[in-house]
Order: sequence, then structure tokens, then C-alpha cells
Amino acid sequence: MENKIHLHDKTFKLFIPNEDIEKAIDAVAERLNRDYADATDDNPVVMICTLNGAVIFAAELLKRVQFPMVLKACKLSSYEGICSTGVIKTEVPLPEHLEGKRVLIVEDIVDTGGTIVAMAEQLKARKVQDARICTLLLKKDVYKKDVKLDYVAMEIPNRFIVGFGLDYDELGRNTKDIYVLDD
Repeated sequence: MENKIHLHDKTFKLFIPNEDIEKAIDAVAERLNRDYADATDDNPVVMICTLNGAVIFAAELLKRVQFPMVLKACKLSSYEGICSTGVIKTEVPLPEHLEGKRVLIVEDIVDTGGTIVAMAEQLKARKVQDARICTLLLKKDVYKKDVKLDYVAMEIPNRFIVGFGLDYDELGRNTKDIYVLDD
């Protein structure tokens, strides 16, 4: 575990060690296993991983969930550099044929909530049976939307972070720990 990493023009310091991340994921997976224990092969849960950041979190969940599920992906984003633009760009749309399905959105981080609201609206329009949201990280101080977050592994302050799937201009995703911008 490194105490600091350098990405592009910025330095980041250790914020959340991997052991803490893994414990939080274990707790979320236990809840998911309880809540989706009634899933069947005929009616599996559709887990939608939001690319690219949630890939590692989704992979860790996949190792722990014990119910029938189908894995899909989408990519909506609003970040450029270290700031949200406020404009949601759809690069890979939500999958088709979700009507009547139980859907679990897997996010890496929720802050302002713009992408979550956009996905929730799209899922409602597609008439899913049930839509739930699972996020590794929540910036509780800045999330002010009405869309319910069903599973939150960890709450963090409003700081810019990288690691465990999260990036700074595409770098830093591949660290097992989470780092915060070193002011």
C-alpha cells in the first residue's frame, strides 16, 4: 500500500485502505443476498454495471452474490478532469428489453446524482418491475436528489478521489486502495 500516488499533474494520498473497502463490500453483498434470495433462473436480477468506474466494485460483488443474475453495462458520465460538468453524456445506453425485470444499478460513486436520476428516469420509462441502486461510495453532503439509494457501501466527504475503479482523466483506476486529492 502506497501512502501517495502521482497522476498527471496531481498528487493523491491514501484515504481508504483496501481492507476497509472489502469489509464494506461484504456487508452490501450480504444485504443483496438476503433481498434477492427469491430470484430464480426464470426471473434473474439484471445487474447493470456503470462503466468504467464501477467495474471493480461490480466484479467484487459478482464474487459474493449467490442469486441468479444477468450482467449488463451502461456508460453515462458528467465528469471532465476533477469536476462534474453537470451535463449527462450517454456513451453506452442502458440495455434493451428490461420491461418487467428486476434491475440493480451498480455505481462506483454518487455525488451530485445527475447520472442516477437519468438512469432512474430511463428505467421507469422501460417499465421495469423493480429498480434498485447500489453504490460503493456516496458523497452524502452533495447528494440532494429524490432518487433512493438502496445500498451504500461507504459514505465519504465531498473530496476528489481515485482508485478501486475511480479515475483522474482515466488514470488511477487500477489501485486496490482509494486515494484523495492531496491539497
